[in-house]
Amino acid sequence: MTKIKVLFVCVHNSARSQMAEAFLNHHGKGKFEAESAGIEAGSLNPLVIESMKEIGIDISGKNTTDVFDLYKEGKLFNYVITVCEKEASEKCPIFIGVTQRYEWSFPDPSKLTGTNEEKLIEVNKIRDRIKIQVIEFINNH
Repeated sequence: MTKIKVLFVCVHNSARSQMAEAFLNHHGKGKFEAESAGIEAGSLNPLVIESMKEIGIDISGKNTTDVFDLYKEGKLFNYVITVCEKEASEKCPIFIGVTQRYEWSFPDPSKLTGTNEEKLIEVNKIRDRIKIQVIEFINNH
């Protein structure tokens, strides 16, 4: 069986796209192959790493990737899903062979304010919203 290839894109590939990739690879039961990238590669958000560890998914060893590097490599995806704000998603390149493109807008964890504990609570809310959206995507494909 050929896997459905999905690319999740956000601004820095530091939070939202990493979570979406991890959820799709974890819950997709081998039907999907997910990758993630950023419009500009950054570094993983430590609160996102902690949030994902809380639910048993370790992304601490992941690297961030620049979406334009994947584009230059000629990678093909069935779906490209942006998980950032609309303004940022418009900067994402159009991939050859993509059959569908979706925009899922989630708040940027790097813009959260407050103590680390307060920010972690908000990151967990974002994480849970992303998980729900990914599960819905799986169920519809």
